[in-house]
Amino acid sequence: MNREELLKAIDEKYAAMGQNPDVHLSGLLHAEPITYWDYIQVEALLGLQIKRTNLPDEMVFIMYHQINELLFKMVLWEIGQVQEPGLTTAKFAMHLDRISRYFDMLSQSFSIMGDGMEKEQYMKFRDTLTPASGFQSAQYRLIEFASTDIINLVDRRYRDGMDVSNVENAFEHLYWQAAGKNHHTGQKSALLGNFEKKYKAEFLDTIQKNRNLNLWHLYNQLPEAERNDQTLVNAMRHYDYTVNVTWVMAHLNAARKYLGNAEATGGSDWQKYMHPKYQKRIFFPGLWSTAELENWGADLP
Repeated sequence: MNREELLKAIDEKYAAMGQNPDVHLSGLLHAEPITYWDYIQVEALLGLQIKRTNLPDEMVFIMYHQINELLFKMVLWEIGQVQEPGLTTAKFAMHLDRISRYFDMLSQSFSIMGDGMEKEQYMKFRDTLTPASGFQSAQYRLIEFASTDIINLVDRRYRDGMDVSNVENAFEHLYWQAAGKNHHTGQKSALLGNFEKKYKAEFLDTIQKNRNLNLWHLYNQLPEAERNDQTLVNAMRHYDYTVNVTWVMAHLNAARKYLGNAEATGGSDWQKYMHPKYQKRIFFPGLWSTAELENWGADLP
């Protein structure tokens, strides 16, 4: 585009907005050029790491989890693009591949935390975190809600016959509820109570909105020929296994290194809550064979 064409395009752009293009061009004369540090907001970003103790490795713990949350935001951004009108098979597969790469990165990154902190330091500063827990990552829950029908996130003990049209009832039986309740009394722990006080209303609204927009539902609305597209099927299977097995096991093994059989900071029975073989969290059950479904996570330690 030459200069004349560029100026014409600018005129047309701002005219369509009801704006005077000359005012905007005049503003460019006085605007400061953008810098990397302003664009990325480096100073603000680097000011978000605030330790609660004097133990150096707590900084590793904080930054690692903040990186996780940024990657979760990237995942949600990609899912949002799949949920836009005009979805094609190629676009679906492309965004799923992107999402899988983010979770591949997350899975491979656990050595940063697993091998990057002194156990003695971790066991000290973790006491200051109670009753907080990585369990309380709202973005991870939003990813789950946007990925599959809510029935696939219900505790496997209650899935048969569960009426998920009652969103509140389905929410109370989600698989991760068991990690925050007393198994004898049903009373919710501070871990779960605080989490729900902050996010429950948003979660219920998100579950409702995703009934017809989650990835599994969108896939099932495609024509049969497109549902059989092997590139898309492979992308969905990879995403499902990466999130619900590979990443979960990497997280679980990192926790085992430090905790052994001890309780998590939030008091959850984290090994049963996390291990794939107990809950069999599967986003896209129709893309796996009967044998694969029955043995989901069974061969993992």
